[in-house]
Amino acid sequence: MPLSEHEQRLFEQIERSLAEDPKFASAVRASDPRFHARRRLLVAAGVIIIGLALVVYGTVSKVPLLGVAGFVVMLGAAAFAMQSQRKSSAPDLRVVGGTTSRRTRSGRRSSLIDRLEERWRQRPEGHR
Repeated sequence: MPLSEHEQRLFEQIERSLAEDPKFASAVRASDPRFHARRRLLVAAGVIIIGLALVVYGTVSKVPLLGVAGFVVMLGAAAFAMQSQRKSSAPDLRVVGGTTSRRTRSGRRSSLIDRLEERWRQRPEGHR
């Protein structure tokens, strides 16, 4: 439903007043999950680069333990980045007065089991 002209003017006035308030803008930015996810991805990228440097340094200095440690650091940072990316792309499914429901692997498994049980019940009588 479109806003009336009066409502549109009020809305624009509120937007301007909020845009001029730096304290409000920083508070909104601080509570934005995309901001936090972006920051976590940048931190993970930095740690991956540090791990790569450790791998290269361990190889050049012929210290295999240092290279392995660098690889483990890179692997951990990559896992952290993937987890952060998954959290940032997941939709927020909060329902007022309800619970959040997401389809997980166990949910898919139970639906598969339900279908198999249904097929078992519907099989011909001669095969029991």
